[in-house]
Amino acid sequence: MQLLDGKLLSAQIKGEIAAEVAQIKAEGGKTPHLVAILVGNAGRSETYVASKMKSCEEVGMHSTLIRFEDDVTEEELLAKVQAVNENPDMDGLIVQLPLPPHINPDRVMEAIAPAKDVDGFHPINIGRMAKGLPAYVSATPQGILEMLKRYQIETSGKHCVVVGRSQIVGLPMSILMQRNDYPGNCTVTLTHSKTQNLAEICRSADILIAALGRPGFIKADMVKEGAVVIDVGLEKVADPTKKSGFALRGDVDFDAVAPKAGYITPVPGGVGLMTICSLMQNTVKAARREVYAD
Repeated sequence: MQLLDGKLLSAQIKGEIAAEVAQIKAEGGKTPHLVAILVGNAGRSETYVASKMKSCEEVGMHSTLIRFEDDVTEEELLAKVQAVNENPDMDGLIVQLPLPPHINPDRVMEAIAPAKDVDGFHPINIGRMAKGLPAYVSATPQGILEMLKRYQIETSGKHCVVVGRSQIVGLPMSILMQRNDYPGNCTVTLTHSKTQNLAEICRSADILIAALGRPGFIKADMVKEGAVVIDVGLEKVADPTKKSGFALRGDVDFDAVAPKAGYITPVPGGVGLMTICSLMQNTVKAARREVYAD
């Protein structure tokens, strides 16, 4: 078993991004600038956004955090999104999910200018990605592709099973893994909560990507010997042995599955760190106008 070490890879990628940002500055170019909008003060969202802002600082990028209380109206939030869209100094915009129930997340995502949608959630970016056109790819799937590439994992002709069909991870991941490129050229099965014989399907996977948000769901008897196992899950579970009283767990029962896997991602220290790197890479692309020309 070989660990797919997101901590190691993210450090390498951050070094590469920092060098690129330094070169942009040395050439008199514009410093990439990421804007995050955070509604409310949910602990997990606070942690995610703080990590993104810190990462921007580490690589020499600009970052701005815009905060709203939980009772912000949808109209007020949309007005701020439009203001960022119109600000030429701001290259990338993310609105941290989830949003309060009175705000329609689809309406907010669709209000972000596609050229600044570095999360890759806008329908235009999703459509361009599906057609193989230049696009901002959703950060988590992009991070997984980067991990597969840097570990030189063969994907052509392999059976990839994706567990979970979310528009943020599962669906785009299934599209990307079947594209005529590397990583890609897989035969892909996209599974979900209504899939019959799920364990049997998972056992047929050469590459198993778990993204359903259920801690420890993937057991050892669901994994083929030597399979590549990518765990996208990240949930808090009670753990009295920890000082905090909880531990972070993924969708895969790591201790049971790891001995069978050829490659496996840890949680934490795996896909989550790659997601943040992808977000910064997309922001640099936005600053360089690599996807959408002016």
